[in-house]
Amino acid sequence: VWIMNEREFKRRTKYLALRVIRLIEALEALPYNLPARIISKQLIRSATSVGAYYRSACRAKSTADIIAKLSLVEEEADESLYWMELIVESGLMSQEKLTSLMSETNEILAMTVASIKTLRMKSQSPKSKI
Repeated sequence: VWIMNEREFKRRTKYLALRVIRLIEALEALPYNLPARIISKQLIRSATSVGAYYRSACRAKSTADIIAKLSLVEEEADESLYWMELIVESGLMSQEKLTSLMSETNEILAMTVASIKTLRMKSQSPKSKI
C-alpha cells in the first residue's frame, strides 16, 4: 500500500518538471552565463527524472524493485534541491522566486522517503499465517 496517491503523485512530479522547465527558461533569458547554463542542464535532468523514475516505480514487479526505483526518485529530488540551492546561493535568482518550487521538491522528497521506509518495514515484517 502506497503512502501517497499514485495519480496525484504522478501529477505533482510532472508539474515539478514543468515548473523547472519554466525556471530554466528564465535562467536562459539572462545574459550569457556559463555557470547558469551548466547548472540549468543539471537541474533539468534531475528534476525531470523525478517523475520519470516515479512512473517506473509504479510499474515495478516486486517490493524490492519499487524500493530501488523510489530510491532513484529520492536521489533525483535531493539533487534537484542541491541545484536550486546553488542557483540561490550563487545569486543567479532570489530565494523568494524559488521558495515555492523548493518547498514542493522537499515535500516530494519527504513523501518518497516515507514510502521507502514504509515499504521496507512491511517487507521485513513476518507474514501472518491465517
